[in-house]
Amino acid sequence: MNALGQIGALLQLVPVQRAGAGLLLASLGLPLVGVVIVGLDIMPVRFAMMHVALLGIAVGIILGQDPALCAITACALAGAGVAPLARTPDGLSGAMGLLMSLAIAAALLVLSVSGVNANGAFGLLWGSILAVRPADLAVLGVLAVAVPALLLWRRRELALLLHDRELAICSGVRVQWMTVALLVLVAVAVGAAIRLTGALLVDALTLLPALAARRLGRSLGSIAAWAVGIGVVVNLAGFLISLAWDLPPGPVLVLAAGAVALAAHLIPERRITPWRATASLPAPSSH
Repeated sequence: MNALGQIGALLQLVPVQRAGAGLLLASLGLPLVGVVIVGLDIMPVRFAMMHVALLGIAVGIILGQDPALCAITACALAGAGVAPLARTPDGLSGAMGLLMSLAIAAALLVLSVSGVNANGAFGLLWGSILAVRPADLAVLGVLAVAVPALLLWRRRELALLLHDRELAICSGVRVQWMTVALLVLVAVAVGAAIRLTGALLVDALTLLPALAARRLGRSLGSIAAWAVGIGVVVNLAGFLISLAWDLPPGPVLVLAAGAVALAAHLIPERRITPWRATASLPAPSSH
């Protein structure tokens, strides 16, 4: 059977259809989360939430609840809880480091005291695209709507916050509220992506499309559009390649997204006005 025939046969299977739908939904929201991660300079958030997710998984197994849902809930609570620590420009990175240390310690302690099979808990962190369930699609669907909606609703405030926290405060932006909302959004998105690619490969859905988009976009809006476009094309193309040649989807997605990000950074810089500069311009007068 040739590659196209194999893809066609596999696409008749319900798990494969769910996996493709999950990747498509993820591509509409998660690359925008990557734009926020890069803008707030909180790269450690992925690792912090991986450890928080492990704690949620362990608690879920102990309580007999859905481990994936418990992981997402733990990530959301952690994102909201860490926001008050981020009162300075460098506070977010420091808060993520603290959260990562506390979460892994708590997770290991829970696993040890409860006698839960650690291999089973860690196994969920690797993810499995073909194990995506209707509930996972529902979460990804909510993110696919909520993330772009937030970006459109608070575009100017977000641009100011991602440009300069102090400038945003001086401009009247409710920085604390917005920071909490963004951290919860990022945390939930990372937790949801774990089911698709696993915690260690979550960058394929979030960070790498955003890095490529920042190189290509001229404004926050165009960066967002590039990020979503790159996410959709790269993730679906990588998924089809993995089906055609019977390869593990996670690594293929990361390599495909990484290749696009590298290619974008090899393009010579253009003489354009950075989006961060436009964010600091005064709003046009209504008179």
